[in-house]
Amino acid sequence: MTLDPRLQPRAFLEHLFRTAVQRALPLHNTAPFLPPPPRGRTVVLGAGKAGGAMAQAVEALWPADAPLSGLVVTRYGHTPPRPNGLPARIEVVEAAHPVPDAAGLQAAERILALAQGLTPDDLVLCLISGGGSALLTLPADGLTLADKQRINTQLLESGANIGEMNCVRKHLSRIKGGRLAAACAPARVVTLAISDVPGDDVSVIASGPTVPDATTCADAVAILRRYRIDLPGAVLSALEQGALETPKPGDAAFAGQSVHPIATPRQSLQAAAETARAAGLDAHILSDEMEGESREVGKVHAALARAVAAHGQPFRKPCVILSGGETTVTVRKQAEGTPRGRGGRAGEFCLGLAQALQGQADVWALAADTDGIDGVEDNAGAFVAPDTLARAQAQGMRIDQSLDRNDAYGYFSAIGDLVVSGPTHTNVNDFRAVLVL
Repeated sequence: MTLDPRLQPRAFLEHLFRTAVQRALPLHNTAPFLPPPPRGRTVVLGAGKAGGAMAQAVEALWPADAPLSGLVVTRYGHTPPRPNGLPARIEVVEAAHPVPDAAGLQAAERILALAQGLTPDDLVLCLISGGGSALLTLPADGLTLADKQRINTQLLESGANIGEMNCVRKHLSRIKGGRLAAACAPARVVTLAISDVPGDDVSVIASGPTVPDATTCADAVAILRRYRIDLPGAVLSALEQGALETPKPGDAAFAGQSVHPIATPRQSLQAAAETARAAGLDAHILSDEMEGESREVGKVHAALARAVAAHGQPFRKPCVILSGGETTVTVRKQAEGTPRGRGGRAGEFCLGLAQALQGQADVWALAADTDGIDGVEDNAGAFVAPDTLARAQAQGMRIDQSLDRNDAYGYFSAIGDLVVSGPTHTNVNDFRAVLVL
């Protein structure tokens, strides 16, 4: 596909986003990491937004005459259409994300049951991707599903980063933080992971169900206190006493096991950069590990873009500035009777960016989540143009008010600048591209 970014900035940025997503699709990345079939059974277990597509990739690549079975849980609406003629050998079920539900609880119970009774001759292929932590919910003793839902919602709205959230989730679970791997022993476990976390730390992806956990109960308690999240008294006491500790590095449960990140944010950003260069633009990847408040990260990108537009520094124009990672949104409390805003990390980044750009000429931008869903809405993200503020003001909207309400969805929807892709069946986290012409 050839697009002139000078004539079609929005279409060009959307093309870069699709290129990044395409690079991370499981069918393109799985084959080099599949082990040969074992003497015994091969059981596939997994969770995440890419779970359905990862299961289909394994089915397509696994020898037709080799036994294959298992269960994978993905988000509602994220199971890809089954290719014609491809038999269903792995069951795929759906559950809620980002706040867990009863379907996720049932799936986690079934997955843990399938891990029982395996032998050294058996192989477990564990397919893990972003979103797996909420989808694979199995509360620790003393916690109910309602407790987990409340804690998860509070963590999501607190501004905690993904590492902090998953530290808590691991210690309040009977399946995360390496516990699934321990349950699979003595079978061999091979984990294939699609990374959605800064630094591609496999112990953080989906709260590391098959990976040793270096965090501690004390760490989890400190995070809960930092963000003022309450636990039932008995569970808090268990945490404080270390009774809910996870398996640690060096534990015999992980002997002979292997973990392979098969798709990462940096690979997707590099694919987008190569596409931009082929169109005659310089392309610069700032980082695939950016964290922080979404609106503040947007302001930093705006400052860089304005410097390039005005002075050609630190990058020559025309160029594309790319970044990834996982930013956070701290949800602001609203006055009673004020409706809550809608939106996710990508939209809030775009609000902060647009506010700081102040209509800067020759700068366009797109931010989107590579799973196709920004937060809990139906958009992947949003688009920013030089006339974004003017078009919104013409409809009576003020960007500072939208930021105060965390209402990126309402703001960009009203001016037709949502980016809607639908579920992509992969997840390598945030994608951001700023085009300076």
